Amino acid sequence: MKTVGFIGVGVMGRSMVRNLLGAGYEVAVYSRTKAKLTDFLAENEVRWCDSVAECAKGRDAVITMVGYPKDVEQVYFGGEGILAAAKAGAYLIDMTTTDPKLAVRISQEGKQRGLRVLDAPVSGGDTGAKNGTLSIMVGGAEADYKACLPLFEAMGKQVVYEGPAARDSIPRWPTRLRFRGRSPACAKRSPMQNTRGWSRISCSPAFPRGRPARGRWRT
Repeated sequence: MKTVGFIGVGVMGRSMVRNLLGAGYEVAVYSRTKAKLTDFLAENEVRWCDSVAECAKGRDAVITMVGYPKDVEQVYFGGEGILAAAKAGAYLIDMTTTDPKLAVRISQEGKQRGLRVLDAPVSGGDTGAKNGTLSIMVGGAEADYKACLPLFEAMGKQVVYEGPAARDSIPRWPTRLRFRGRSPACAKRSPMQNTRGWSRISCSPAFPRGRPARGRWRT
């Protein structure tokens, strides 16, 4: 795996891209407003793309770090979306804190198109992104997780495989429980275990205190 398309180059996205470059990946980027990235593009050896489709086309992996579920849906679906543009066998990795149902939908659509989809929300904020110390929860096929582990390790310090698609996207319950000062044991008793139908709740110590990350899809 050598080439990466990165969509959503906000404050966190910029740092994540820099860390990928430092790990030797060739990175193409797309974000909403190129003018806001003038300095970033001048200082880093990245390729700017004029559309989501251009950024996804031909890449070994495509990473998204946008703002909200509606933004995720926008960049993945449609004739100019990632699912339509990515090459067969590409790895699609959504690192946005998103809706579990949407994560499952992307995963199912991706499989039908011969794509390998992972959802990998992060914790650690701007500082974690800058220092390459993000905590990352990954959902999807285990073989795909293992194949993408070097990518994750370029951006984060603690990477945890959580199982099938969207298991990790249930609104960040382990991390948020910790933010509120509750113990890991509370996560095991979370009502989400019943309401979402999960048979196991992970209370990994991998997620320190910090704010759930969004890609700040304003750029």
